[in-house]
Amino acid sequence: MKKKRDVVVLTGMLFLVVFSIVGCSGSRESVQREGVFPASYRGALPLGSVAPADTVIAKLPYKVFFADPALQALIDTALGNNIDLQIALKNIDYAEQLHNSAKLGTFPSLTVGVQDIRNNSSDNGAQKTPQEYIASASASWELDIWGKIRSRSQSALASYLKTQEAAKAVRTRLVADVAAGYYNLLMLDEQLTVSRENLALADTTLKMIQLQYTAGQVNDLAIRQQEASRQSIAGSIPLIEQNIAVQENALSTLCGRMPGPIRRNQLLFSEKVVDDLSVGIPAALLQNRPDVRAAELAVRGANADLDEAGAMFYPSLILTAQGGVSALRSSEWFNVPGSLFSVLQGSLLQPLFQRGQLKANFVQSKIKRDQAELAFKQSMVKAVEEVSDALVRLEKIKEQEIIAQERVVTLQKAVTNAGMLFKSGMATYLEVIVVQTNALGAELTLSDIRRQHLAAMAELYRSLGGGWRQAL
Repeated sequence: MKKKRDVVVLTGMLFLVVFSIVGCSGSRESVQREGVFPASYRGALPLGSVAPADTVIAKLPYKVFFADPALQALIDTALGNNIDLQIALKNIDYAEQLHNSAKLGTFPSLTVGVQDIRNNSSDNGAQKTPQEYIASASASWELDIWGKIRSRSQSALASYLKTQEAAKAVRTRLVADVAAGYYNLLMLDEQLTVSRENLALADTTLKMIQLQYTAGQVNDLAIRQQEASRQSIAGSIPLIEQNIAVQENALSTLCGRMPGPIRRNQLLFSEKVVDDLSVGIPAALLQNRPDVRAAELAVRGANADLDEAGAMFYPSLILTAQGGVSALRSSEWFNVPGSLFSVLQGSLLQPLFQRGQLKANFVQSKIKRDQAELAFKQSMVKAVEEVSDALVRLEKIKEQEIIAQERVVTLQKAVTNAGMLFKSGMATYLEVIVVQTNALGAELTLSDIRRQHLAAMAELYRSLGGGWRQAL
């Protein structure tokens, strides 16, 4: 009879081993990367296709890419104090605790306890209260035959790594936003300077027209026209000053501090434009773009969750061991070996009917895995699109800047010539007003295009995944 029972137990163990091998061999593929990226970005120049690794934009730390010391200090402050980044770092700490807890899932649980058992009973009307004192330690261990606990740990690890990538993505966006805001400040400073210079020029022209009016060379309409032109320029200055204050407040918020002035020690057109570096190849986005990497980790986590949901269909093998001392009086606890006891128990639990919950969980996990894969593909397409857009925008802005610079030079010469001709009576006041207005607009436009050029480089840097590295 004992041999027959042993054969049954051995058969059951072999059954578990076979299914364990089958279950382990059916591990799912993680993420399909092959063939998802094009060979190059749309709009990439031949210069950007092949270059040494240390010249690829995404590999450069922000202190190398941005040469302005004031901008570097501003980015340092933002990375140290930005509230969104601090929240992302707290998410990392939270996910790390979950991962550490999941890693311990393969270890047995251990508990100790003391019990005082009183069993009230009645014997022919006489009340009896037997007592038993027990001090014990128990351990329970679930064997991870189907990889359920391992899959749970892998899912927690993927979530932990995903929070790290999310924090890097916050860093890249923060660096680009600070740079764009800083360049906007430099543009506003330049526009304020240009407007004040043109206001002074308008004042000079107005005095000239007033002198000619006194001499009877022009009528009152000329004075009114020039006054209106001067008032238009003067009215734009408070708006520019307002925009400067608003931009400074926005940058202060990004830096995690109260609104205040922002230090900058360079002019807009003294900023070095670095636009001759390599952008690398699209496949490098998997290593450089934190959001793409996070989407990839989300797929891995979803695969692990699906494996865990599939393992829930198989039986659970739990080993339980308990030992301690038991006595009718607590003083006899240490009457060893008479008070010692031990229990070793193994249980095999096979779920049969769970009201469809297990199947629903499995199907839901599969749907979430499919959603994660689609989100990963979408993140890759979006990343390549952003880089391609930035490259095209950068190239076209460079062309616009060249034309705008030539226009400013032309109109500045026209302003000088118009002033000389007006003094000699060979040009009308309307011609002077028109050319001054056109020159002012051209200078303001040029400063905005230069700001767009600098901001486009910062956006290209972000879209390639630059900004989260501390050093080469």
